[in-house]
Amino acid sequence: MTSRVTDAGGGRVCDGAVSIRRATARDAKRLTRLVQRSGAYEGPYAPMVAGYRVGPDYIETHRVFVATDGDAGAAGGADVHTGARLLGFYSLVLTPPELDLMFVADDAQGRGIGRRLVAHMMGQARDAGLDGVRVVSHPPAEGFYLSMGGRRTGTEAANPPAVMWDRPELIIPVA
Repeated sequence: MTSRVTDAGGGRVCDGAVSIRRATARDAKRLTRLVQRSGAYEGPYAPMVAGYRVGPDYIETHRVFVATDGDAGAAGGADVHTGARLLGFYSLVLTPPELDLMFVADDAQGRGIGRRLVAHMMGQARDAGLDGVRVVSHPPAEGFYLSMGGRRTGTEAANPPAVMWDRPELIIPVA
């Protein structure tokens, strides 16, 4: 059996060994490393994250949440707040409603971290009174968002030189 704890401010959620909490400016470097080292953005996708930075100002402006576990000695570094390992993160922009960023550490994929992050994000969206959240997906991740209830609404055209490919656009309804 796993326990689930949420603070009154909607900040920290613990579910078994995985914890989701609000990111702080002190997380910026670790989030940037996770983006830049993502195996999903190798080869032709590399230009999109080359030089990408998740800055403290971005974290303070948007609803950015991180998922961690208790394995402080694992690759990826210790959580500056708890000593836990960073498993992934997301960023919800409220106006207009969009999942701006979502990354799961390569070695944490397949453990349900992405599903937990999306579920948490949908709770944040519901609390903010949103009807749905737009996702412009990395092409290989489209199936994941469809499995999370997303519905394809169109295509975001390539924007060279950083984004050389068209990307699926979806909406995830807030139930």
